[in-house]
Amino acid sequence: MQPATTPRHDRSDTRLLAVDRDSGSVRDLVIDDLPGLLRAGDLLVVNDAATLPASLHARVAGSEPMFELRLTGALTDSLASLEGPLEGPLAVAVLLGAGDWRTPTEHRAAPPRLAVGDTVLFQGPGPEGHDPKAMPDLRATITAVDPRAARLVTLRFDRGGAALWSALYRLGRPVQYSYLREPLALWSVQTGFAARPWAAEMPSAGRPLSWSTLLALRRAGVEVGSLTHAAGLSSTGDPQLDALLPLPERYDLPAATALAVTRARARGGRVIAAGTTVVRALEGCVARHGALRAGPGETDLVLGAEFSPRVVDGLLTGMHDPSERHFQLLRAFAGAPVLLAAWRHASAAGYLQHEFGDATLLAPALLA
Repeated sequence: MQPATTPRHDRSDTRLLAVDRDSGSVRDLVIDDLPGLLRAGDLLVVNDAATLPASLHARVAGSEPMFELRLTGALTDSLASLEGPLEGPLAVAVLLGAGDWRTPTEHRAAPPRLAVGDTVLFQGPGPEGHDPKAMPDLRATITAVDPRAARLVTLRFDRGGAALWSALYRLGRPVQYSYLREPLALWSVQTGFAARPWAAEMPSAGRPLSWSTLLALRRAGVEVGSLTHAAGLSSTGDPQLDALLPLPERYDLPAATALAVTRARARGGRVIAAGTTVVRALEGCVARHGALRAGPGETDLVLGAEFSPRVVDGLLTGMHDPSERHFQLLRAFAGAPVLLAAWRHASAAGYLQHEFGDATLLAPALLA
């Protein structure tokens, strides 16, 4: 299956493959057909995290070579408002060697090996031939190096609040991969309902959902709820580090959404998650607390064939190759024969994959 190489400007152009997870039946549709697939009483939960400009050009103080630092998700502290503490917030990040998105991550050179106490200087990517000796626009100090993978570090920025956010949005760029045709603008990696800047990569399952589609769902009697989940990196190019993904990720579950799940259950409706980040937040909350508990939390839940969802019945997701980790996450919702047959159908029908590609709705009693 070919990847989508550019963002769709008209999100209604997204194709939708409806897959009945029980029978394996499939139907070729478009995203605007979603209200006709769900029924009154169902609940759709979306991830409203905005996508950070998480790719930053950096160098170690006292050294000239540049490297790339990718934030893995939400910053700690000063995230809830523009008024931050005097000491800047912490962030977890992955280091990549020199180069940019045009080179596949697995082909990038090794980054410098950082140690606790090192100072990292951030500068704008600038034109070709950018002067590494120019004054840095932002600094951070390495506070921890993960013993499992030296490229995974924790750092503390030298400022917080509005000063930090201004610097990040001036210097950073969206994380992107080499199958894309051109550099991404930050607006192109946002869902239509993006709110707090928590996500390292776009919660892409929600990107095809325009406000007109959401309003059509509401008119059809489908309830729509939201939560915020700090969607992390999908790949680093380092097998040792990729084996650790997904990393523990923050979420915030509003009381209104927790109540909406309870209402849907009581009336016999299905709970449909727009993306695996929503699944990880809801199911991770239940796994940790025994029930949905509104408020902030963190989940290290890993989905797969051995996991049985207790909250989520169905999933709206993108197209993912059977060789990818994400494909294995779908095994929590359907058996391998159903997923592989759906994949083969989508490949033959010319669906596109990855974050700007087409969508799959995988749910029970879908095409009855």
